[in-house]
Amino acid sequence: MHRFEYFAPASLDEALSLLKGRSDGVKLLAGGTDLLVQMKEAGRHPTAVVSLHKLSELKTIESNGGGLRLGACVDMTSIAAHPTVQQRYTALADGAGVVGSIQTRNMATIGGNVCNAAPSADTTPALIVLGATAEIVGPDGKRELSIEELFAGPGRTTLAPQEIATAFRLPAPPAHTGSVYQRHTPRKIMDIAVVGVGARLTLGANGSIDDARICLGAVAPTVIRVPEAEQALIGQAPSEELFERAAGLAREAARPISDVRGSAEFRRYLVGAMTKRCLGIALERARG
Repeated sequence: MHRFEYFAPASLDEALSLLKGRSDGVKLLAGGTDLLVQMKEAGRHPTAVVSLHKLSELKTIESNGGGLRLGACVDMTSIAAHPTVQQRYTALADGAGVVGSIQTRNMATIGGNVCNAAPSADTTPALIVLGATAEIVGPDGKRELSIEELFAGPGRTTLAPQEIATAFRLPAPPAHTGSVYQRHTPRKIMDIAVVGVGARLTLGANGSIDDARICLGAVAPTVIRVPEAEQALIGQAPSEELFERAAGLAREAARPISDVRGSAEFRRYLVGAMTKRCLGIALERARG
């Protein structure tokens, strides 16, 4: 491991001041489950590391106005076990609950999982189908950005070098809404998704689909939504044939590569099968 400067600011203002004037050579440290591995094994050599461990304001979960606010440094174990997340944001509970091992989930943070910008991240599809936005602070003040707009490519975000994602806001889900995240991995745990699928359905009073969201992970340079499949569902009565059609549209939208974990053809097959399955689970949860 190469030498680097290490800073542990006691406030958000101090953290921002440490980033001021620095280039991409500085990295933020939250849980460290991605960054430390990259520094040790993947050839990433930051000139400085700024730890966020002392910033207690980034470690809170707040329910207000019917929605949910997650501090960027909240760990996966806390998210997956939180009663509000389990009851109203089930896709996020699903995603946070499968990240790494128990030890990893005790350290890995929602901010790190999102801002690492891996196409295979387990919480990103869930956040997208749940309509989350990111709170961002920087030298020019605060701004909010939809999760979908946060990614520029594999390992790259649209954040400026001097900006910090401090929290994620999730709106209150409408009544009769169900959401789910599932992934396929060669191993049950301690692996990354070959394909990840997030889905959300909201049912109207007559049982038809009022709103739908489908999001795919690990099959494109970034996590992607499938608007064609979503539009095919909206206004329709749920049925196996309808879900099969939406799954086909999701399969067509996927742009996977072949690598050691699976071929592009296998990934496309998984997208179709998993999208249909996830829509069925989302429907059950919406009715429940």
